[in-house]
Amino acid sequence: MTVLKRNNRGKRARLASLTIVALLLTTLFNLFSLTANVARADNPPRKILTGWLPYYGMKTALPSAVQNSDLIRDVSPFWYTVTNENTITDLYTPANPSVPISVPIATLQSMNFTILPTITDGTNKGVLAGLIAKDSSRANLVRALVNLATTKSNVGVDVYNGIDLDFENFAFVDGNTTWPTTAVNWVKFITDLSAALHLQGKLLSVTTPVAFDPASGKKGYYVYDWPHIGPLIDRLRIMSYDYSTTTPGPIGPINWTEDAIKWAIASMPASKVFVGIAGYGRDWVTKVDGICPADVASVIKTSAKAATFVMRDAANLASSYGATPTFNSIYSESNFTYQKTYNGNTSAGLATTCTATRTVWYQDPKAFADRAALVAKYRLGGLAQWTLGMEDPLATSAIRDLAKTIAPDAVVASIATDLTTVSLGTGVRITGTLKLPDGRALTGIPARIEAKNQVGDWHQVYSGITALDGSISAKLILGSNSQLRVSSDASWERLAGLSSTASLNVNRLISWRSPVSMKAGASYLITGQIQPKVGSVPVSLLVNGVADPASDTVTASDGSFSFKLRPSVSGIIKLQISTPADPSFVATTTDSFSVLVR
Repeated sequence: MTVLKRNNRGKRARLASLTIVALLLTTLFNLFSLTANVARADNPPRKILTGWLPYYGMKTALPSAVQNSDLIRDVSPFWYTVTNENTITDLYTPANPSVPISVPIATLQSMNFTILPTITDGTNKGVLAGLIAKDSSRANLVRALVNLATTKSNVGVDVYNGIDLDFENFAFVDGNTTWPTTAVNWVKFITDLSAALHLQGKLLSVTTPVAFDPASGKKGYYVYDWPHIGPLIDRLRIMSYDYSTTTPGPIGPINWTEDAIKWAIASMPASKVFVGIAGYGRDWVTKVDGICPADVASVIKTSAKAATFVMRDAANLASSYGATPTFNSIYSESNFTYQKTYNGNTSAGLATTCTATRTVWYQDPKAFADRAALVAKYRLGGLAQWTLGMEDPLATSAIRDLAKTIAPDAVVASIATDLTTVSLGTGVRITGTLKLPDGRALTGIPARIEAKNQVGDWHQVYSGITALDGSISAKLILGSNSQLRVSSDASWERLAGLSSTASLNVNRLISWRSPVSMKAGASYLITGQIQPKVGSVPVSLLVNGVADPASDTVTASDGSFSFKLRPSVSGIIKLQISTPADPSFVATTTDSFSVLVR
């Protein structure tokens, strides 16, 4: 009734003897057709589920991922551990000698999963904290992790899309007196690693225990400093389980989980946050009557560590002992109590018997559905399941039903300019803003400013990441009359954003020369040039605001033009040059120039 699980409380993952047999391959081929049918179903669910595939449980974890691919965007093979600053050790291969690592990788790639292998802390107390404290060893560790993330297949294709860090020794082994120092170095490490991975186009996921708003006074693992790493990472997976370990109680009560979510989304965009769900339950001995046989005496006692079991076995466990599970609505988990009798001999060889009262807590399909509802409530990235393959199929169905109801968020996009008309060569400040329909800013998402002239198609003139207020802004120089808009791409969490259009008018530049004084009856040459320097553009000379039709001309191929002017009466005249509107430019008239006619 026990099951291997995450290296909770900082315990190093141990190699299991379990080996994937050839039957797995046949099973997977059969599952492909099943998954295809799921994917073709009407009203497909949003992909809100991710989870871990442990090296010691691949024969259940991998088929689970394939079978539920309509729900899953990311998967994390739980296959690696840090041994030293230069070495990331492969745990999969020794545990699965019959099936090369390339086989499950090929399966995951064929399902178009984003693959983020998890790396645990396989060092002793304080070792990893010491490595990230020094510039040289921190740089070596970053290099080793990036090398894993950029692993190539035998045909040169990238194997992984990034990595997931699960460094639990900071929290559970090193001691909280080390946290103030470790937290500072942790942020330095994440800063360096994030930059290096993003430079390679790779994602950085971080898995940590829970944390809460420090003002709440709740116990949390603040060494992971969510507010400072939030802008740097792409995923935060919260281990919102293991609330009760030594004494009977819920695995991860929902109010406790929700409080952690609130602090997470205050520290980073909600779309980065994944809430942990437990595919296992715990079974505690709460009372023992009689003397237990020698072969079980060490574990059948109230001080013994709880047994663990996989969720899919919970119903059978209850029914086999005549127990009826009760759903606790406060914690959003189920529990039951049963009695089990153990017969055997004492260490002295005498017959003996004992009866243990045992209490069980676990997350059932209703519990999974309630946590999926938190994804919708807070617009989270999704759920992170420890581990895939442990679940009751009804629990996955409950997530799927909820995921079908979560529509992508609409995006309200707007655009504004600081000027509506500019002269050629003058910059204009263009600002786009992306928000949710309720007015909340969409922070940290890619967006574009696009332009289109009268004869061309829409094209990108600027791209950026939205600021805290949901805006992107740029000062741009546009070479002709333009329509402007702001856009963002659709994703699994939101629809595409597209603003209405804004118009920007552009004046031609006109340079010209005229005498400052003239003699009545004499002829004078007025010359100039337009920009852009193109030919056949009509140009008019305005005298006292009135066009002189006799002087109308067009530009030469270099944009130059000239007029002959013969003023007839003395006095002050005002001269201007104008060009008409065309598809590329608005009508342009220069400032007036005063000329004395003698």
